[in-house]
Amino acid sequence: MAAHAAVPARRTVHLHGAVLPALIGIAYGLYAPTVSRHGGALTWGQLWLGIISAILVGGAVYALRTYGRALPRELRAVAWGALAGVAIGFLYSLSGSSVLSASVLGLIVGAGVGAGTFYLFYTHEDATGHPAPY
Repeated sequence: MAAHAAVPARRTVHLHGAVLPALIGIAYGLYAPTVSRHGGALTWGQLWLGIISAILVGGAVYALRTYGRALPRELRAVAWGALAGVAIGFLYSLSGSSVLSASVLGLIVGAGVGAGTFYLFYTHEDATGHPAPY
């Protein structure tokens, strides 16, 4: 009998696979009807707004995290920037602001997130788009 028996490999559980997008979607879905209520009572329409917003944002985050690596880093950064810009612009438009101001805020946030994610992807990948070895 060998004194150095093999230790069974431990399987790590990554919570950010499905749990993190679900939490982001739930938080967004709870916040959207809160913004659109303007201090009034919750209506069925606002409840459905929250449910649909949670599903769409959570699904979009899950899709980008799961399938985003198939895109080149430039398009992946644009996709994250577009998601963030649309999400923030939509929330701001629910507050009763004008379409122009919501669009400008969405563009500013989208450009900032896109630039930040491009920098992150550019500094953490090699020239072929694979994660850099550490």
